[in-house]
Amino acid sequence: MAAGARIRVMERSEVDLAIDWAAREGWNPGLADAAAFHAADPEGFLISEDEEGTPVACLSAVRQGDALGFVGFYIVAPERRGQGHGIAIWRAGMKRLAGRLIGLDGVPDQQPAYRRSGFALAWRNRRYGAAAPRPIAAGDGAAEVVAADALPFADVVAYDAATTAGPREAFLGAWLTLPGHDALVAVRDGAPAGLGVVRPCREGSKIGPLFADDEPTARALFAALASRASPRGPLFLDVPEPNAAAAAIAREAGMEPAFETARMYTGRPPAIPVQRVFGVTSFELG
Repeated sequence: MAAGARIRVMERSEVDLAIDWAAREGWNPGLADAAAFHAADPEGFLISEDEEGTPVACLSAVRQGDALGFVGFYIVAPERRGQGHGIAIWRAGMKRLAGRLIGLDGVPDQQPAYRRSGFALAWRNRRYGAAAPRPIAAGDGAAEVVAADALPFADVVAYDAATTAGPREAFLGAWLTLPGHDALVAVRDGAPAGLGVVRPCREGSKIGPLFADDEPTARALFAALASRASPRGPLFLDVPEPNAAAAAIAREAGMEPAFETARMYTGRPPAIPVQRVFGVTSFELG
């Protein structure tokens, strides 16, 4: 890193810069993502500035629960690449998450570098998209789909934690209620059997998360969320490759693969029930 540069924690307003940079990279962030991401861990967003105070790199190193961490927004301004800013902010993020199991969703061209840093592949994710998804049927046995606030928030947090291997109450409190976010739960016998959110993005809309106990319930949630997506622009769903049923839902809706990442961890992957993950919440926070 050049002399005079410094790395510090972002202010809330500066997380919007990371969102803008992510959009420039073609990652298609949500319009209101910054508020929820910052709420997840207000100390977890780092920015590197040069000697003149100009931002040159960013990284999120978010703590989740007592033992997990997740890295995202690893971006260096294009005109400042090759000057050491990237490795410097990477090391700062790793230091912040030291002692934790760390995960990330890495784009293909960065995966060799992540392997050299001790990350190993757990599974791949594929982004599916369609300009106008076809309707799909729920099928027999689907749980009832209702608004997320029909259940106690604590129940929704517990369901999410069981599916992501760690609690993220502050993040969910924002993610389920941000402007433009439409959050639904599936209910069976008074308890959550699924959770889904659709939100507006720089381009179209994304569904994430899409968690469900079974395929019929996932189909019911997907159908309900897709019907609530913005009619302006395409709809996207990020699918973990091991969940073949999730990919089948996307294909049935006329969605095609458009982008790929690798979920990688620094140690043994957490006990995430991937067969219940029909759509990843976000590639920035897992």
